[in-house]
Amino acid sequence: MVVDAPNIPLVDLRAQYETIKAEVDAAVLAVLARGDFILGREVEQFEEEFARYCGVEHAIGVGSGTDAIHLACRALDLEAGDEVIMPAFTFVATALGICLAGATPVLVDVDPGTGLIDPDAVARAIGPRTRAILPVHLYGQCADMVALRELASRDGLAVIEDAAQAHGATVPGGRAGALADMGCFSFYPGKNLGAYGDGGLITTNDPEHAARLKLLRNWGSRKKYFHEEIGLNSRLDTVQAAILRTKLVRLDAWNDARRALASEYTRQLAGIEGVELTEYSEGCVYHLYVVRMDDRERRDAALSALHASGIGAGIHYPIPVHELGAYRHLGYAAGAFPVAEDWARRCLSLPIYAEMPVEAVSRAVRVLHG
Repeated sequence: MVVDAPNIPLVDLRAQYETIKAEVDAAVLAVLARGDFILGREVEQFEEEFARYCGVEHAIGVGSGTDAIHLACRALDLEAGDEVIMPAFTFVATALGICLAGATPVLVDVDPGTGLIDPDAVARAIGPRTRAILPVHLYGQCADMVALRELASRDGLAVIEDAAQAHGATVPGGRAGALADMGCFSFYPGKNLGAYGDGGLITTNDPEHAARLKLLRNWGSRKKYFHEEIGLNSRLDTVQAAILRTKLVRLDAWNDARRALASEYTRQLAGIEGVELTEYSEGCVYHLYVVRMDDRERRDAALSALHASGIGAGIHYPIPVHELGAYRHLGYAAGAFPVAEDWARRCLSLPIYAEMPVEAVSRAVRVLHG
């Protein structure tokens, strides 16, 4: 179908840049003028500001969200044979971070209404080798951290938040990143708080974890050429930190704009046959607005129709972790996680970003009406 209306992307990074261009350009040029590209002044300032925003004592900038999970697991001194419980429905980086640290992911199913990790399934999966629980704050809303922390406390386990999609998300107990032993963030460009390249960060209230993470991100070195252990070259770039500082002060306003658009989606989609709404909480920041269609065939048809109408849409995520080739060695059979598998086959992400005109919601909804 050919349309005259302008395209609506899934996320529009250029539209955001136009609103902050002067400030971003000035921040980048200031770093270029100083030349402190590695662990420069802006990195420390951003770490302090992001820690304060989340309500934690420490924030450690790293090279990516995947590295954040990897290094958080390394800070726990996980060894071969140690197990970390995580949801079967998430982006692969959650599992990659665990495996890169030498541990084994143990997958569990998710909640039918939210796609978030199911605490009851976590409780059943805890065994003698379990060392940590790694919930994912999917689509911008926090997992049930109260239940998960209770399980962890009972069994002496660590909890690491995968908060890569939840910058600014809240629950009654606080903000994402302050709800566990460590919180892991990604600043991939499309995130609610995104850099102009890769970047990540780990939050914690534990000074020992913070010190270890700073060591590990910098080749295992506190002093140049003195390497205490095997670390990574995984440092948040100073240029990216400068960009993120200009964005952080706007994050709450951008999240509010996302909430308003999500509310409009929910209002207009209510009652449409064959469209199942996700259960979103009040503190959600709507990194993605996701619905589920009747079945995979209708989901795929809706995706094609949206694209034909010039409307960006996506699938987050089309393959659960246990069905990925990289994780077949875990030995899970088809049907092992029926809820996760159902989400993968029926979920559909609709466009949402802070600068998106509300008319775009109506355009997307009209396509789903058929």
